Amino acid sequence: MRTSWGATWRRSAVALALLLCAPAWAQIWGYVDRGGATHFSDHRVDNRYELFYKGIADSSPVAGGQRSAAWARPGVGAAFDVSTRYKAVRYLIREAATAYGVEYELLKAVIATESGFNPRAVSPMGAVGLMQLMPETAQRFGVKAQARQSVEQRLTDPRTNVHAGARYLAWLMKRFDGEIELALAAYNAGEGAVRRAGRQVPNYRETQDYVAKVMRLHQDLRPPKAVLRQRADAREAIARKEAVPVAAL
Repeated sequence: MRTSWGATWRRSAVALALLLCAPAWAQIWGYVDRGGATHFSDHRVDNRYELFYKGIADSSPVAGGQRSAAWARPGVGAAFDVSTRYKAVRYLIREAATAYGVEYELLKAVIATESGFNPRAVSPMGAVGLMQLMPETAQRFGVKAQARQSVEQRLTDPRTNVHAGARYLAWLMKRFDGEIELALAAYNAGEGAVRRAGRQVPNYRETQDYVAKVMRLHQDLRPPKAVLRQRADAREAIARKEAVPVAAL
């Protein structure tokens, strides 16, 4: 009997890393062999392969001219739950999200898309770590070279990287008036590219696919509305408490 995709995906942290490191527009096909090993490809090699991730649907335009990504099968949250790389840094993601006011699921989606939770990932352009920060950007947001460590080396430290990336993302959110798609586009292509595009997602294939993938993953990871309301209520309660004059305490 063929092993079900749902069960295999829940067991396979390797599969998760492969999926999330793939280009945003790629389809992902795969199958499980008799020995339990998972095989992936960006196309259907033969009849054993089944579609797991649909990639970008060119015929489904959304706001700003972007294409929408679609998960072929459910269970994204369960996949994260078995990823050892994700579990090793989730407390740092929550810590940074709280510190800089970035939604936890959004930060999680960005890291998943950027690096697949690999703290030592380095792009061909020189972006480093979990949030794939360029050293120059990291310096702008508080990462300084130390006596025995360059900025690049410091960015391989998960906490340093996540905090700098979250601070940058929070700054972008504020700069673009809370518009998540524009903040993500700027994170990928730079603030200047978004400005030159008239405060729209630039007409770059890579950037549009990146924004679409992160937005889809963000929505898939968001908790139920009741949980979101509880979070909002908690933030309001904290804000009211902080607004109480000292004399009234």
